Amino acid sequence: MKIASWNVNSLKVRLPQVLEWLQEQSPDLLCLQETKLVDEKFPVAELAAAGYHALYHGQPTYNGVAILSRAKPESPQCDWPDGGDGQARLCAATFAGIRVVNVYVPNGQSLESDKYPYKLQWLERLRGLIASELAQWPQLLLVGDFNIAPDDRDVFDPVAWGEDVLCSPPERAALTALLELGLQDSWRQHHGDLQEWSWWDYRAAGFRRNRGLRIDLILASNALLPTIQDVVIDRNARGAERPSDHAPVFIVLQEER
Repeated sequence: MKIASWNVNSLKVRLPQVLEWLQEQSPDLLCLQETKLVDEKFPVAELAAAGYHALYHGQPTYNGVAILSRAKPESPQCDWPDGGDGQARLCAATFAGIRVVNVYVPNGQSLESDKYPYKLQWLERLRGLIASELAQWPQLLLVGDFNIAPDDRDVFDPVAWGEDVLCSPPERAALTALLELGLQDSWRQHHGDLQEWSWWDYRAAGFRRNRGLRIDLILASNALLPTIQDVVIDRNARGAERPSDHAPVFIVLQEER
């Protein structure tokens, strides 16, 4: 079972790339972030023609998440169960007994911005949701653009980056609090200290110079750890014409027999 995550930074712009990637990689699921589409304009027909159901939650211009799946999603949930805040950043569904929660965590902008405390509050709220989800679905994947580099191994130059947004101690502590619920960073579990990035800034030739961060994560519940066969960052997609600034990441799980 192949489950992928990709911040596409506008599905309207990147739809041909997404369709091509689906054809090439044939994932069972593809979780998208930053689709930047209202629901009425989501490309349901094009994705259905490619063989995928679509669960989506969008808004104009900003944010937006979706789960594309070969199988019909079960127990779908868009936005927070106890009410949203107007930002389309979360959706979830169950596939073959595995709960998949797709998130687009707020960026935070800067340590001085009012968006930074919002990010920390959002992550605290997410922790409460995941605790509840895990109680119902022990087999769970929490995937998406976390806008947090878990530790200094996930930053091209941790000294230059310092403790700025995406790397600040409170953000990393919030991520650790999520992991303490019974989740593991699948990349680190599978690859140890290997350094690869999932995001490269458009500015200053970030991709060409390989100056990136690993902020797109797949967190797997402890119950799923024995089934992990591979975890991949597909940097080839970042080298396409007019690419997203993020690369797709995917995990391959051995299905129970």
